[in-house]
Amino acid sequence: MANASSLLLILAAVFAGAVVPFQAGANAMLGRLIGHPLWATVVSLGISLALIIPVMIALRVPMPTLGATLKGPWWIWIGGAAGVVYITAALLLAPKLGAASFIVAVIAGQMAVSIVIDHFGLMGFAQKPVSVARLVGVALIIGGMVITQLASALPALAGQAR
Repeated sequence: MANASSLLLILAAVFAGAVVPFQAGANAMLGRLIGHPLWATVVSLGISLALIIPVMIALRVPMPTLGATLKGPWWIWIGGAAGVVYITAALLLAPKLGAASFIVAVIAGQMAVSIVIDHFGLMGFAQKPVSVARLVGVALIIGGMVITQLASALPALAGQAR
């Protein structure tokens, strides 16, 4: 059983996940209004930057030492690229799939790759070998994705049959 601090961390992660569908919906609408999804990606990332800088100033976060980052592994730079891929995918796919179908597909992809990252201890994570229980958990998530996608597709198919 998780202790109180673990439970708070899990609740914080659930909250962070709960805002993602709002991000996808807001960015998708922004993309439609601004004229192109890639411009919406730029605006979204610009807003992120505009919001985090005052927080960093208020917390007196020291300037980074770039020398140390240049000595790090090559993959430390892919986080920004992954953000662009996710935001742009959300802009393009969420309006077509719907919030639930998009998010469950994202979660299935995250879990499938996360279990590989954990198993091999990639990207600085502690190694956590794949177990039957973890595979069943991922399989249930993938099954949930399939069910959610089918539930979204069936009404459309029924409408076409008429």
